[in-house]
Amino acid sequence: MRERRRLRMGVLALVSVILLGAVPLFFGLRALSRDPVFDSLDALDVPAWAATETEDAVSGSRWCLLDCRLRERTVQSQRAPEETARVYERALTEAGWRRWKVTRCPEQPTKGRYTCWRQDELTLDLWVREPTCAVAQENAPLPVEPTPTPPAAEPCEGSLVSVKVRNAIDDERIGPQPSTDPSLTGEDPFPIITEDPLEDVTPSPS
Repeated sequence: MRERRRLRMGVLALVSVILLGAVPLFFGLRALSRDPVFDSLDALDVPAWAATETEDAVSGSRWCLLDCRLRERTVQSQRAPEETARVYERALTEAGWRRWKVTRCPEQPTKGRYTCWRQDELTLDLWVREPTCAVAQENAPLPVEPTPTPPAAEPCEGSLVSVKVRNAIDDERIGPQPSTDPSLTGEDPFPIITEDPLEDVTPSPS
Protein backbone atom coordinates (compact mmCIF):
# COMPACT_ATOMS: atom_id res chain seq x y z
CA MET A 1 0.00 0.00 0.00
CA ARG A 2 2.85 2.36 0.80
CA GLU A 3 4.54 1.73 -2.57
CA ARG A 4 1.25 2.19 -4.41
CA ARG A 5 0.64 5.46 -2.61
CA ARG A 6 4.11 6.70 -3.54
CA LEU A 7 3.55 5.73 -7.16
CA ARG A 8 0.23 7.57 -7.22
CA MET A 9 1.78 10.69 -5.72
CA GLY A 10 4.60 10.53 -8.25
CA VAL A 11 2.15 10.26 -11.15
CA LEU A 12 0.13 13.20 -9.86
CA ALA A 13 3.28 15.29 -9.44
CA LEU A 14 4.41 14.44 -12.98
CA VAL A 15 1.02 15.36 -14.44
CA SER A 16 1.04 18.65 -12.52
CA VAL A 17 4.50 19.55 -13.82
CA ILE A 18 3.47 18.75 -17.39
CA LEU A 19 0.32 20.86 -17.14
CA LEU A 20 2.10 23.77 -15.49
CA GLY A 21 4.75 23.76 -18.21
CA ALA A 22 2.42 23.12 -21.15
CA VAL A 23 0.19 26.14 -20.55
CA PRO A 24 2.99 28.75 -20.60
CA LEU A 25 4.59 26.96 -23.54
CA PHE A 26 1.32 27.08 -25.48
CA PHE A 27 0.81 30.79 -24.92
CA GLY A 28 4.48 31.49 -25.62
CA LEU A 29 4.37 29.75 -28.97
CA ARG A 30 1.11 31.51 -29.75
CA ALA A 31 2.67 34.90 -28.99
CA LEU A 32 5.64 34.14 -31.22
CA SER A 33 3.47 33.00 -34.12
CA ARG A 34 1.11 36.01 -33.91
CA ASP A 35 2.51 39.42 -34.78
CA PRO A 36 1.40 42.03 -32.20
CA VAL A 37 1.10 44.62 -34.99
CA PHE A 38 -1.84 42.70 -36.45
CA ASP A 39 -3.39 42.58 -32.98
CA SER A 40 -3.18 46.39 -32.83
CA LEU A 41 -4.78 46.62 -36.28
CA ASP A 42 -7.56 44.30 -35.13
CA ALA A 43 -8.16 46.63 -32.19
CA LEU A 44 -8.80 49.67 -34.41
CA ASP A 45 -12.22 51.13 -33.70
CA VAL A 46 -13.74 50.84 -37.17
CA PRO A 47 -17.35 49.79 -37.91
CA ALA A 48 -18.12 46.31 -39.15
CA TRP A 49 -18.94 47.50 -42.67
CA ALA A 50 -15.39 48.85 -43.03
CA ALA A 51 -13.74 45.45 -42.43
CA THR A 52 -15.81 42.72 -44.02
CA GLU A 53 -12.96 40.64 -45.43
CA THR A 54 -9.36 40.73 -44.21
CA GLU A 55 -6.22 39.18 -45.68
CA ASP A 56 -2.80 39.42 -44.00
CA ALA A 57 0.67 38.84 -45.41
CA VAL A 58 4.05 38.92 -43.65
CA SER A 59 7.59 38.94 -44.98
CA GLY A 60 11.00 39.47 -43.39
CA SER A 61 12.21 38.88 -39.85
CA ARG A 62 10.71 40.32 -36.68
CA TRP A 63 14.23 40.84 -35.32
CA CYS A 64 15.43 42.47 -38.60
CA LEU A 65 17.74 39.59 -39.54
CA LEU A 66 18.72 40.39 -43.15
CA ASP A 67 15.33 42.01 -43.80
CA CYS A 68 12.99 43.67 -41.32
CA ARG A 69 9.42 42.50 -41.09
CA LEU A 70 6.84 43.93 -43.48
CA ARG A 71 3.19 43.54 -42.52
CA GLU A 72 0.53 43.97 -45.19
CA ARG A 73 -3.23 43.86 -44.73
CA THR A 74 -5.96 44.11 -47.36
CA VAL A 75 -9.51 44.85 -46.21
CA GLN A 76 -12.81 45.02 -48.07
CA SER A 77 -15.22 47.81 -47.16
CA GLN A 78 -18.89 48.05 -48.05
CA ARG A 79 -18.95 51.83 -48.43
CA ALA A 80 -17.32 54.45 -50.63
CA PRO A 81 -13.59 55.22 -50.40
CA GLU A 82 -14.14 58.72 -48.96
CA GLU A 83 -16.22 57.51 -46.02
CA THR A 84 -13.99 54.49 -45.47
CA ALA A 85 -10.85 56.63 -45.40
CA ARG A 86 -12.38 58.95 -42.80
CA VAL A 87 -13.21 56.15 -40.35
CA TYR A 88 -9.77 54.55 -40.69
CA GLU A 89 -7.95 57.85 -40.24
CA ARG A 90 -10.01 58.64 -37.16
CA ALA A 91 -9.37 55.16 -35.74
CA LEU A 92 -5.61 55.49 -36.30
CA THR A 93 -5.58 58.87 -34.56
CA GLU A 94 -7.48 57.49 -31.57
CA ALA A 95 -5.04 54.54 -31.39
CA GLY A 96 -2.05 56.87 -31.03
CA TRP A 97 -0.87 57.08 -34.64
CA ARG A 98 0.18 60.50 -35.93
CA ARG A 99 -0.04 61.79 -39.48
CA TRP A 100 3.35 61.67 -41.18
CA LYS A 101 3.89 64.24 -43.91
CA VAL A 102 6.86 63.02 -45.86
CA THR A 103 7.96 62.98 -49.46
CA ARG A 104 7.36 59.79 -51.43
CA CYS A 105 3.99 59.29 -49.78
CA PRO A 106 2.98 57.66 -52.00
CA GLU A 107 6.16 56.68 -53.78
CA GLN A 108 4.35 56.87 -57.12
CA PRO A 109 1.06 58.52 -58.22
CA THR A 110 -1.96 56.45 -57.24
CA LYS A 111 -5.71 56.83 -57.36
CA GLY A 112 -7.70 57.13 -54.18
CA ARG A 113 -6.61 58.52 -50.80
CA TYR A 114 -3.08 57.68 -49.62
CA THR A 115 -1.79 58.79 -46.20
CA CYS A 116 1.26 57.92 -44.08
CA TRP A 117 1.46 57.55 -40.29
CA ARG A 118 4.03 57.01 -37.52
CA GLN A 119 3.90 55.52 -34.03
CA ASP A 120 7.02 54.85 -31.96
CA GLU A 121 9.26 52.54 -34.00
CA LEU A 122 6.69 51.82 -36.75
CA THR A 123 5.51 53.52 -39.92
CA LEU A 124 2.17 52.85 -41.59
CA ASP A 125 0.89 53.46 -45.11
CA LEU A 126 -2.89 53.63 -45.59
CA TRP A 127 -4.34 53.44 -49.11
CA VAL A 128 -8.11 53.55 -49.66
CA ARG A 129 -9.38 53.27 -53.22
CA GLU A 130 -12.14 51.88 -55.40
CA PRO A 131 -12.60 48.11 -55.44
CA THR A 132 -10.98 45.96 -58.11
CA CYS A 133 -14.30 45.40 -59.88
CA ALA A 134 -14.61 49.13 -60.58
CA VAL A 135 -11.11 49.24 -62.07
CA ALA A 136 -11.90 46.22 -64.23
CA GLN A 137 -15.09 47.84 -65.53
CA GLU A 138 -13.23 51.07 -66.27
CA ASN A 139 -10.53 49.26 -68.25
CA ALA A 140 -12.91 46.88 -70.03
CA PRO A 141 -12.57 47.06 -73.87
CA LEU A 142 -15.44 48.48 -75.86
CA PRO A 143 -17.43 46.02 -78.01
CA VAL A 144 -16.53 45.93 -81.69
CA GLU A 145 -20.16 46.09 -82.80
CA PRO A 146 -22.65 48.04 -80.72
CA THR A 147 -25.58 45.99 -79.47
CA PRO A 148 -29.10 47.41 -79.36
CA THR A 149 -29.53 46.50 -75.69
CA PRO A 150 -26.17 46.45 -73.88
CA PRO A 151 -26.08 44.19 -70.82
CA ALA A 152 -26.48 45.90 -67.50
CA ALA A 153 -23.25 46.30 -65.55
CA GLU A 154 -22.93 44.26 -62.42
CA PRO A 155 -23.18 46.29 -59.21
CA CYS A 156 -19.76 47.32 -57.94
CA GLU A 157 -19.80 49.13 -54.62
CA GLY A 158 -17.56 49.58 -51.63
CA SER A 159 -13.83 50.18 -51.48
CA LEU A 160 -10.51 48.44 -50.96
CA VAL A 161 -8.19 49.26 -48.04
CA SER A 162 -4.49 48.45 -47.99
CA VAL A 163 -2.35 48.84 -44.86
CA LYS A 164 1.42 48.46 -44.90
CA VAL A 165 3.39 48.58 -41.61
CA ARG A 166 7.19 48.70 -41.50
CA ASN A 167 9.89 49.19 -38.89
CA ALA A 168 11.01 52.81 -38.90
CA ILE A 169 14.69 51.83 -39.12
CA ASP A 170 13.91 49.97 -42.35
CA ASP A 171 11.89 52.78 -43.93
CA GLU A 172 14.11 54.55 -46.45
CA ARG A 173 11.93 57.69 -46.26
CA ILE A 174 13.26 58.45 -42.76
CA GLY A 175 16.37 60.58 -42.56
CA PRO A 176 17.95 62.97 -45.06
CA GLN A 177 17.03 62.33 -48.65
CA PRO A 178 19.67 62.47 -51.41
CA SER A 179 19.86 65.89 -53.05
CA THR A 180 20.27 66.62 -56.73
CA ASP A 181 21.66 70.11 -56.14
CA PRO A 182 24.42 70.68 -58.74
CA SER A 183 26.48 72.57 -56.15
CA LEU A 184 26.89 69.30 -54.24
CA THR A 185 28.13 67.32 -57.21
CA GLY A 186 30.98 69.63 -58.28
CA GLU A 187 31.79 70.86 -61.75
CA ASP A 188 30.89 68.98 -64.87
CA PRO A 189 33.94 66.89 -65.80
CA PHE A 190 32.95 67.18 -69.45
CA PRO A 191 32.01 70.84 -70.01
CA ILE A 192 30.26 71.86 -73.19
CA ILE A 193 32.60 73.84 -75.45
CA THR A 194 30.79 76.89 -76.81
CA GLU A 195 33.70 78.47 -78.69
CA ASP A 196 36.18 77.04 -81.14
CA PRO A 197 39.52 76.75 -79.28
CA LEU A 198 41.41 76.92 -82.57
CA GLU A 199 39.76 80.14 -83.73
CA ASP A 200 42.66 82.45 -82.70
CA VAL A 201 45.46 80.09 -83.65
CA THR A 202 47.56 81.45 -86.52
CA PRO A 203 48.03 78.85 -89.20
CA SER A 204 51.63 77.85 -89.74
CA PRO A 205 53.10 78.40 -93.20
CA SER A 206 53.09 75.33 -95.33
